[in-house]
Amino acid sequence: MLEDKRTKVKVAFFIILVGISAMFTAVVTDHWAVLSPRVEQVNATCEAAHFGLWRLCKKTIYIVEEDAKGKGCGPISLPGDRNCSYFKHFTPGQDAEVFEVKTQKEYNISAAAIAIFSLAFMILGTICILASFGKGRDYLLKPAGMFFAFAGLCTIISVEVMRQSVKRMIDSDETIWIEYYYSWSFACACSAFILLFLSGIALLVISMPQMPRNPWETCMDAEPEPIE
Repeated sequence: MLEDKRTKVKVAFFIILVGISAMFTAVVTDHWAVLSPRVEQVNATCEAAHFGLWRLCKKTIYIVEEDAKGKGCGPISLPGDRNCSYFKHFTPGQDAEVFEVKTQKEYNISAAAIAIFSLAFMILGTICILASFGKGRDYLLKPAGMFFAFAGLCTIISVEVMRQSVKRMIDSDETIWIEYYYSWSFACACSAFILLFLSGIALLVISMPQMPRNPWETCMDAEPEPIE
């Protein structure tokens, strides 16, 4: 691999490592979305929730502000007792007051499975890009770029599935939530999509054969055809 090309690959790989870190953080944390019910009365408690691909956390918050009545419970950063439980994708009856079990089971299983596919593509891409630094293995840059681009696409699909999941919960008459916002785990996943997808495309471009600077070079180097 030429030194100039090697430098470009190293820069792209550094950006990819940042994207992998962001995606791994998003997958293992549970701050994709924060949900709030309506506050019915002050000097009482309300229960907000935040969740990710694998776990739901509920937080009991004591409300004292007079103007909080009728608004959403929170913010989630207020002190309170927190209780977290894993979805187990899903045990019917558990967390039924938070999720519509039938629908949310499909959404969360889909989002989690797609995220795992993304991680698998990232592992394959990393193996290819590390192997490409060996002598005469430049051809591995192309599959590496494809794997990272696929990882980025899987990430954004997982993000969209989770977004639809939250929207369906808010719109449903069977849940108590009136407000929501996406939190830092969601932002990590979106950042991972941008970094992985663009870096994957960059690797594909780097792996392409270099075009001649002068378009006449190819013609001048060609052997003349014999005149009959």
